Amino acid sequence: MTAKIPTAKRPTPAIDQRHMKAALGLARRGLGDVWPNPAVGCVLVRPDLGGRIVGRGWTQPGGRPHAETEALPRAGTLARGATAYVSLEPCSHTGETDPCASALIDAGVSRVVVAVTDPDARVSGKGLAMLREAGLEVETGICAAEAQVVNEGFFNRIQKNRPLVSLKLATTLDGCIATRTGESQWITGPAARQRGHLLRARHDAIITGIGTVLADDPAMTCRLPGLASRSPIRTVLDSRARLTSQSQLAATAGDPPTWQYTCIGAPTENLGTTAIERCEVSADQNNQVDINAVLTDLADRGITRALVEAGPGLSAGFLKSGTVDTLYWFRAPVVMGADGKSAAADIGVSDLADMAHFALDATMPVGEDRLEIYSRRAAA
Repeated sequence: MTAKIPTAKRPTPAIDQRHMKAALGLARRGLGDVWPNPAVGCVLVRPDLGGRIVGRGWTQPGGRPHAETEALPRAGTLARGATAYVSLEPCSHTGETDPCASALIDAGVSRVVVAVTDPDARVSGKGLAMLREAGLEVETGICAAEAQVVNEGFFNRIQKNRPLVSLKLATTLDGCIATRTGESQWITGPAARQRGHLLRARHDAIITGIGTVLADDPAMTCRLPGLASRSPIRTVLDSRARLTSQSQLAATAGDPPTWQYTCIGAPTENLGTTAIERCEVSADQNNQVDINAVLTDLADRGITRALVEAGPGLSAGFLKSGTVDTLYWFRAPVVMGADGKSAAADIGVSDLADMAHFALDATMPVGEDRLEIYSRRAAA
């Protein structure tokens, strides 16, 4: 029999929001490490014990255990009569584990506050219905906008069949990434580069082009202390399969995994027997790997968040495709002028209406540089 809500003063909307924000903070810990699942946080609170937090949990690496089944054992018997604040609707289907909605019911939780419903057809509304049918009080929509942002990648994969795409740029004030001779290391300072590595840790995959790989032979890993295990899947768009076995990516292809996207029918001899996984997709009108086909394949593989770190050509390709959801722009306080190489190549702008439009979400100093964060918006 499900426990009733203990006799206590009902939490105010402000209290509900505070606990949900805590759950969302826990959810963010999983970003980049829980795909193909969403990153979820759960906080268990006892209103009758003065609002005491008795359990916390968040989605674990690889997507399991889920947040609720992490929080409940930590609360133990104190879960009975508690309010559960969950950043995403508890699952209602049996997969590798039993449904989280059932776990909350069996633990005797009395009230469940959910930020947003799960768009996955296996869940969508069914978890909430299961809780209500068991007699639990259910409330939704608390901090919904913030929760939507946290799991935008998961929602994109379910609803748009592509991951969230973030484009990272590091430039001078006037948008240059290198001198006319190609010198680029380093335009931004150490603090900005560290923040860039943190971005890698918070994404499931990192995307670059073969031009960047051939020119720089990058490792494309997260090299922050303690976060090496959070390096994303390395993805190279390589239309004609020019990546060779002598590259860093080939030498370390198994850890982290490396995926090479080529056009169908591209040569196969360059890599030899490396651990790089070759993925063939259709070509676009320029006989380059089709960006939308790559994003669809990434979504099919479970990728929810992809970070683009590329040269001017591929950066322009993503901007032109209209698939860039978030723009992370690191600007150094220097000016290079017309001699410099632009961060983005031609994207086909002949009229102002053709430009890629973004809205500024945040700006902050990062060492001597500045980070600007933008989200995509429709043209006015």
